[in-house]
Amino acid sequence: MPSAQLQQAIELLRNDNVVCVPTETVYGLAASMYSEKAIEKIYTIKGRPRSNPLIVHIGRIQDLQTLCSDLPAPLQRLAERFWPGPLTILVEKSDQVPLSITAGETRVGIRMPNHPLTLELLKALPFPLVAPSANPYNAISPTTAKHVEDYFGSAIPLILDGGPCEQGLESTVVGVENEQVVIYRQGMITAEQIESLVGPIVVKNEAGEKQVAPGMTAKHYAPRTPTILCEHPESYAMDAEGKAFLLFNKKYAVLPSEHQYLLSESGHLEEAAQRLYQCLHEIDRKGYRQIICQRLPDQGIGRAINDR
Repeated sequence: MPSAQLQQAIELLRNDNVVCVPTETVYGLAASMYSEKAIEKIYTIKGRPRSNPLIVHIGRIQDLQTLCSDLPAPLQRLAERFWPGPLTILVEKSDQVPLSITAGETRVGIRMPNHPLTLELLKALPFPLVAPSANPYNAISPTTAKHVEDYFGSAIPLILDGGPCEQGLESTVVGVENEQVVIYRQGMITAEQIESLVGPIVVKNEAGEKQVAPGMTAKHYAPRTPTILCEHPESYAMDAEGKAFLLFNKKYAVLPSEHQYLLSESGHLEEAAQRLYQCLHEIDRKGYRQIICQRLPDQGIGRAINDR
């Protein structure tokens, strides 16, 4: 029997409403895939353009069978290996998937999130959910229920609080072109992990590319504060006034200590990813003129963090 809060979420979603749900990556603004009214609410609340497709969330891997008309073997292997988890596969949609959520494209992004609360919700519903990140379009993604509340207040009828997101970066988005796996958006599942399973891949997540997946616009996941990504943050020592320094794992003596924010004192990229949006939210609230972000090692999850 679902909890009272989950039962409330089920009733809201059955009746053309939106609900904020936790995932292992970021909090999502969820609606029934079949409710045009609720989908319109997502686009309106977020201020999201209709050209930006939505990702479908499912609770069971077998749900794929009704949502796609073709499932390439490499994508099936990836789903079987990494689901539930932060991987979205882009597949040819079936007739059951409305064009309104794919921005008119024939492919749809599908994933199975790895959060017990949202998995329980998905398994209790007779329909899949679409769920982009629960933030205004192009703003920093939310990794706590409080972030969502600060963004939207009472505009969302229910926020399911599942605690801080464990991984903190959006899912990796992959598809197949010319029989080769393509990464359209970097995320917590790394290129190295994917290649180890399916062989050589192509990375194609440049902002100028045709937008086939969320997160491919030139300005995305952005703080309000102007931000620079650089190799050597210490080079700003003589011009540090009004600046926040977002650093990987060590502080610099030449920079003001109170304005330095570490992603991972232990130097772990997984922790850096989990803390990235949390730190950006904190810095944004403090009214700095500029954020100087240190470029992380360009490998594994480091690539996804730099991409953000």
